Amino acid sequence: MKVYTKTGDKGTTSLIGGERVSKCDCRVEAYGSVDELTAFTALLADKLSKDEAYESEVAMLRRIESQLMTVASILAVGEGGEKYLPELKSESIEALEQAIDTMQSALPQITKFTIPGGDERLSMAHICRTICRRAERQTLRAAEQHDVECKAMVYLNRLSDYFYLLGRTITHRSGVEEILWIP
Repeated sequence: MKVYTKTGDKGTTSLIGGERVSKCDCRVEAYGSVDELTAFTALLADKLSKDEAYESEVAMLRRIESQLMTVASILAVGEGGEKYLPELKSESIEALEQAIDTMQSALPQITKFTIPGGDERLSMAHICRTICRRAERQTLRAAEQHDVECKAMVYLNRLSDYFYLLGRTITHRSGVEEILWIP
């Protein structure tokens, strides 16, 4: 099978099930941001994998990559594709919540917003967080017009919190001073 099909040359693409839509369709925008997030998540995992202290975080990020592919697939389902809809399991959301709780319990309390910076890996976690927030907003827009499984929206909401706490964890472990926003 060739990589290029020429079927999208006029600005349309196929959703799962065969429905053709504009490449500007809100579902395509949403799963495009999820795809971008998957790539940046992989880059963050690659950067963290150079330090054995982050072995469990790298394993979690690799699971997240797979779950993001599931979220993207959910967003890419069009008419007739419902039977191919992959399941996003509640356990995936629960695993994020457990990881968030574990990281938060190991970090000092703060009462101000944090500003990214001081370590490339920390900044990467915040890039993932912000892309995740965009993907969540686009998914919510898509859900206003199409059936989108609620778990996909919940997963993205939890995932942005996970990336925020991962950034704080990287700050703490690397010995970088946490930058708090003081207006």
